[in-house]
Amino acid sequence: MAVEVEQSQPTVQVTNLKFTYPGIDGHPPPGAKPLIDGLNLSLFAGNRCLLVGSNGAGKTTILKIIGGKHMVDQETVRVLGRSAFHDTALTASGDLSYLGGEWRREVAFAGYEIPIQMDVSADKMIFGVAGIDPKRRDELIKVLAIDLSWRMHKVSDGQRRRVQICMGLLKTFKVLLLDEITVDLDVLARADLLKFLKKECEERGATIIYATHIFDGLEDWPSHIVYVSQGKLQLASPMNEIKELSNLSMMRTVERWLRKERDEERLRRKERKAKGLPEHEKQVEGSRVINNGWAAGRLNSTVAGEDNFLLSSNRVLR
Repeated sequence: MAVEVEQSQPTVQVTNLKFTYPGIDGHPPPGAKPLIDGLNLSLFAGNRCLLVGSNGAGKTTILKIIGGKHMVDQETVRVLGRSAFHDTALTASGDLSYLGGEWRREVAFAGYEIPIQMDVSADKMIFGVAGIDPKRRDELIKVLAIDLSWRMHKVSDGQRRRVQICMGLLKTFKVLLLDEITVDLDVLARADLLKFLKKECEERGATIIYATHIFDGLEDWPSHIVYVSQGKLQLASPMNEIKELSNLSMMRTVERWLRKERDEERLRRKERKAKGLPEHEKQVEGSRVINNGWAAGRLNSTVAGEDNFLLSSNRVLR
């Protein structure tokens, strides 16, 4: 049963967001182009927002900023009327929740993005979280079809992802940020999860922002759609307005946007080439400071001297 939710104040408010990843000194390299530029967004209780864009458009960065993982001005990003980065109680309480990526770790001399595969059961992980509503926990286990006897070092990527999602949703949230979390799920698990999330918005007035490239089964899921390109907001509209403007499916509509974006980018590169300019804007000279200063597994600094830098396998090409 749907509930009446207060719509006077936005649950997520982004105002003229401009963001550039800092270098090792904590400041953006001089002359660096902003990754996110002039983004404005307002979402209210009950909204289900689909965040779309091509690879590298800035979707993950936007979600992380809203999730309080990058520092910006206190008034630039407000969640539930509070600063997403500065008010740590937002995430500590579970009111603001972020789910993205996989359980991964870095292993020295072995590599990065190694799946966490400890020998522990799904039962121990899920029931080990304190202060959880048992009914909500049981519902999530059923929705995600989790076998509590699963051992994390023996399951597939999809099964491990189900446990991760379950643990991320055990606590009730007011704002939920999802970054490609269904990529490993099968059709049934994905459909049941989306149904559960829609119910969370309709019955509890939660706000969800979901970034994905998979549009199957999403025709009637979002209430709003936001399209970003090269860090800039191109479109932010209620889903019913998008449907009125286009009789295509959601996937075909987004495909049309991305193809137009790609064609325009190709035209810009062609024009720059005709003028004798490089295809892409020249990287700023200060780009080297983005490097963390050390090559993995070595004692040679990559920035202490030119000789060390040129010999390092971790150097940034100029």
